[in-house]
Amino acid sequence: MEIGQKVKVCRLRDRVSKSIAERLGQIGIIQSYKMTDGSGVGLVVLFDDNFATWFFEDELKIV
Repeated sequence: MEIGQKVKVCRLRDRVSKSIAERLGQIGIIQSYKMTDGSGVGLVVLFDDNFATWFFEDELKIV
């Protein structure tokens, strides 16, 4: 996955806040990469309402 690609949130690995859980099924654009706590690389996704948060790669699907 690369910066600028459109992705859909297809699953959530962990328990998350309501504001992030509501993003399940939504489409956003990869904005940047994020180093996680040793589990690999996360992807920061920006949504249409200017909300941005990061996800693991296996939580996203390219659209």
